[in-house]
Amino acid sequence: MMRYTLRRLLYGVLILIGVNLLTFVLFFAVNTPDDMARLSIGGQRVSPAAIERWKAERGYDKPLFFNASSQGVKKWTDTIFYDRSVPLLRFDFGFSDQGRDIGHEVASRMGPSLALALPTFLLGLLVCVAFALLLVFFKGTRLDFAGVVVCVVLLSISGLFYIIAGQWLFAKILRWVPFSGFVDGWSSVRFLILPVVVGILSGLGSQARFYRTLFLEEAGKDYVRTARAKGLRESAVLFRHVLRNAMLPILTGTVSAIPLLFMGSLISESFFGIPGLGSYTIDAINAQDFSIVRAMVFLGSVLYIIGLILADISYTIADPRIRFE
Repeated sequence: MMRYTLRRLLYGVLILIGVNLLTFVLFFAVNTPDDMARLSIGGQRVSPAAIERWKAERGYDKPLFFNASSQGVKKWTDTIFYDRSVPLLRFDFGFSDQGRDIGHEVASRMGPSLALALPTFLLGLLVCVAFALLLVFFKGTRLDFAGVVVCVVLLSISGLFYIIAGQWLFAKILRWVPFSGFVDGWSSVRFLILPVVVGILSGLGSQARFYRTLFLEEAGKDYVRTARAKGLRESAVLFRHVLRNAMLPILTGTVSAIPLLFMGSLISESFFGIPGLGSYTIDAINAQDFSIVRAMVFLGSVLYIIGLILADISYTIADPRIRFE
């Protein structure tokens, strides 16, 4: 098990290096430092002197990978790649194109993102699994048919509709919750109720339908029929056998969702005015601040790889028959 974990960590490091290199190439292939300067200053009619001054202030006046004018090791270190991308491997996010500390922004915005994402994730998982088990318990009945129809309707509607409709009904008409905003401390609960409910409702259709399919597949296997033949109650069959043996695909989806918990929701945070990492990324994209976007892409890759490794490790906990040699 230890050898497997170390091997996966090594693979993860190699993947991160590859993602870092590929991201750098893609960003600078799409937008050269000259293009970044024009976008930041504003307009195409910018003097070459202003462009060179903007690049010199931010360190973009150096070569990308190889500096032939330097000597020794500086041929490789006195480059944009070494200054901008190599520090990411030690989680030094550097500064944005506007001169702000990205690491400080990430640390301060991670709390609001978690405050929204954690209850949405945990309550959403509980509601979806419970709803799917309820449909399986009443399989073949009108309740099961109605539940499947509700799931299809819910997953057919865009998540943006839930946000706009929720703000219009509960914030503007009924005035039960604030329209948008966020404050620190327990007072933030009233600002998070609506986005959490919207997040759960928008994901209920697809997730509950997926879990229902998993549970129905398990419910048709021989060991479940044997349990029923022994006289076990249907609720005991569902919770002791069906749910337990369907945990592997559930763990794959839930543990792999860890990056979303930290990175936040791009749409929800922007619409509800929550100062998390999701809205931070959207603001960086709108401002053409590629330093922030590259840092967010790298951070998302790190969290996603960690999530996949944790998912593999959690398999052995959910199913003792699995052993990695």
